[in-house]
Amino acid sequence: MYARPTEEPGTGSRRPADTAFGKPSNGFTVSILVTGGAGFVGSNLAMKMKGDGHRVVALDNLKRRGSELNIARLAEAGVEFVHGDIRNKEDFPSEPFGLVLECSAEPSVTAGYGGDSPEYLINTNLAGTINCLEFARRHASDFVFLSTSRVYPMAKLSNLRYSEGETRFELEGKQPFPGASGHGISEEFPLGGARSLYGATKLASEMFVEEYREAYGIKAVVNRCGVVTGPWQMGKVDQGVFALWMARHYFRAGNLAYIGYGGEGKQVRDLLHIDDLFDLVRLQTGDLETFDGGIFNVGGGKDVSLSLRETTELCREISGNEIKIGSDPETRRADIPVYITDCGKITELCGWRPKRGAEATMRDIFEWISSNETLVKRTLTA
Repeated sequence: MYARPTEEPGTGSRRPADTAFGKPSNGFTVSILVTGGAGFVGSNLAMKMKGDGHRVVALDNLKRRGSELNIARLAEAGVEFVHGDIRNKEDFPSEPFGLVLECSAEPSVTAGYGGDSPEYLINTNLAGTINCLEFARRHASDFVFLSTSRVYPMAKLSNLRYSEGETRFELEGKQPFPGASGHGISEEFPLGGARSLYGATKLASEMFVEEYREAYGIKAVVNRCGVVTGPWQMGKVDQGVFALWMARHYFRAGNLAYIGYGGEGKQVRDLLHIDDLFDLVRLQTGDLETFDGGIFNVGGGKDVSLSLRETTELCREISGNEIKIGSDPETRRADIPVYITDCGKITELCGWRPKRGAEATMRDIFEWISSNETLVKRTLTA
């Protein structure tokens, strides 16, 4: 644990820090601003940080359906809530915070396509992040940015070599690009090429994080997250598919389909339990000297991955329900057959690796739905 000096806003001088991050020791606590704090990731991290004894404020515009359900949970956990939008500088709190945990985003990879304007996506995911960085600069806050695996170009990911098994596509060991292997995608994977409007906003934000770190001495970490899931995720097909799949089975709601790549459901993603992500964020914020400036691929890895077909079988087994799954062979724009996170860099640095497997994660989602049927049915089956 450490307590670093921080700058007084606008002075360039240093002030004594009130805390060390991570789990407090010796009675010290830190004030943490969590942007996107009523979303799935933000709310869970905010409550867990509060559970470690910190003062936590969650800032959110409540645009995403289901985020309003987290307000009561945040209050019960002792997290302060501010209804505001990171696109608006005046919505940020006036007081300084020791740490900004940037979880806000328009998370849909399909946002801006099909005739939709990309304006909200760009203003939230890029301009909004710059507003968060400006807040951190003014108050000399440390900065943890949650980015995405979608920063990697679609064409290159789609051209990876993979074999077709009975239930899934499998990455081959020898690949045409550096940073790709049978273990998945590492940080060395080339970034040249189109990646989706969503991915572009997040990659551009990563660049601004690095520039602010260099220009203003902000300690900063970037985590390129794979598919984060778990209880309280209001899942959609384009973001939160594992929670959605379990909910549709639980409520026997149907309206699911295997889309693309022949419509057989063999596309694969690794999944990361929200508690495993928190374990990493706690490590990072507890020792930012070690992690400062790092960009890390963060996901479940090959051992915690599922195809859609395997997800269906797991949902049937856990829920006891079987629903009809449709099939559409046409591949959608911005889809890829396989994405597995290679977490080797972060594991080598600090020993972190996911503790929760795919089945345990899906059972956690099932138990959450079972305990909150009335509350979540209208959101997860719409």
